[in-house]
Amino acid sequence: MDREDFIGQLKGSDKTWDFIIIGGGATGLGIAIDAASRGFSTVLLEQSDFAKATSCRSTKLVHGGIRYLQKGDVALVIEALHERGYLAKNAPHLVKNQRFVIGNYQWWEKPFYTAGLTLYDLLAGTMGIGHSRPLGRKEVIRRVPMIVQKNLRGGVSYHDGQFDDSRLAVNLMQTAIEKGAATVNHTRVTALIKNEEGKVSGVVAEDMIGGGSFEVRGCSVINATGIFVDDILKMDNPGQKPLVRPSQGVHLVVDRSFLGGDDAIMIPKTSDGRVMFGVPWHNRVILGTTDIPVKDFVLEPAAREEEIDFILETAGRYLNKKPQRKDVLCVFAGLRPLAAPRNDAGEAKTREISRSHKLIVSKAGLITITGGKWTTYRKMAEDAVNLAIRTNKLPFRRCLTRTLRIHGYQENNTGKGWMSVYGSDRERIMNLYDEDPAFKGLLHPDFDFTVGQVVWAVRHEMARTVDDVLSRRIRALYLDARASLEMAPAVASVMAAEMKRDKAWEEKQISEYTSLASSYILG
Repeated sequence: MDREDFIGQLKGSDKTWDFIIIGGGATGLGIAIDAASRGFSTVLLEQSDFAKATSCRSTKLVHGGIRYLQKGDVALVIEALHERGYLAKNAPHLVKNQRFVIGNYQWWEKPFYTAGLTLYDLLAGTMGIGHSRPLGRKEVIRRVPMIVQKNLRGGVSYHDGQFDDSRLAVNLMQTAIEKGAATVNHTRVTALIKNEEGKVSGVVAEDMIGGGSFEVRGCSVINATGIFVDDILKMDNPGQKPLVRPSQGVHLVVDRSFLGGDDAIMIPKTSDGRVMFGVPWHNRVILGTTDIPVKDFVLEPAAREEEIDFILETAGRYLNKKPQRKDVLCVFAGLRPLAAPRNDAGEAKTREISRSHKLIVSKAGLITITGGKWTTYRKMAEDAVNLAIRTNKLPFRRCLTRTLRIHGYQENNTGKGWMSVYGSDRERIMNLYDEDPAFKGLLHPDFDFTVGQVVWAVRHEMARTVDDVLSRRIRALYLDARASLEMAPAVASVMAAEMKRDKAWEEKQISEYTSLASSYILG
């Protein structure tokens, strides 16, 4: 899993690949696994780091989507519930069964939500992970000790999945490589190559770390760049109208004491008609999300003050311990690449746009996939590969991913705390501590993150920047942005030693990470 080896192979080869995938988020990584596991030669190119954009900024839920059921999008809910089941079976070290509680404050809410959630369970069929049921007032308080008790009549509980998004992306990358794919991060596609017939037959890529450009030739080129799909589409056709509309979601991370238990809460209808969650995650609680239209797609979107205030105010209505700005350990924003409806007037509410995915083939043969959600990444990949096979007359080979175990698979995951995310890799990381006792050293006194985990991230998870490690390999940025800043110098030093970088590289990395992490801290 050495990035530089892959880059060397790509630069020095005139091979024509079956699949070239542009984009290393959930969708692109899923396509790489699907194609490679079917026996197709596959290369994936990611301009930044795996899951750098939307795919590391989710609500951390593997779910059918209660609100989509409310809107009558039953087909999407059924698909997502079945995919939730597949993912829970294929990556049990990362996907957990999470109980959610809806507190009821009106007489009609308990029978109404019980009926709706019973339907939700039924739609999952044999892939269900738990049963919803009505709760008495005392049990609601026992499960969510910090819930507002005034006028509380009872509640309803249901089950959905909870996961670590960027950790799953890292494991998907590892799985794709194990199946024969070449996947590289920090490698930006700058142009499409077309043959004499005007068909897309490859890409020009730039190595953002080592420098230099190179060409990669392929039979099928798939644009799976999420929020940046329109940039690639314009490389194919400069006159292409925008295919996606950006919607921004913001989350706040606070201490677990704000819920007081292990159950999550779901607020089914906020003041503006949205759904909001409070979800336990790595000994923290994630509050969110918002859903507002924005104009620009950027790698590092910024939370708006009105979004922050909305989440704090809404959470304060339902929690006795009302979160304040000073309590926020991290604020993060993510952009959703929603497939824009045809004949769109321009200002429809983004929450009304379907989350179903869309596949498009251009005249030049470029395949683009957009829309969708983390939970359905596997089905999105299956559909994309099937379309590419038909479009490019490749030999048909059936999809294998419904039962394909993801790297790290461990059925009875006994790891405690953060180490549990590594699944079957946990023992290999522990072996690193035997290699060098210094690897047991902690990065921060308030966390269990070790020097050895940084070494592991560089050697086996293709981390190449301090941001790669602190944001997406050990998630420190999302757990406590201020503490992650304190870890940055140690992480840079360990990485420099592993990758043979000089002091100037360390200082540049610390400076860049400080600038980035500062935007995750509320002033």
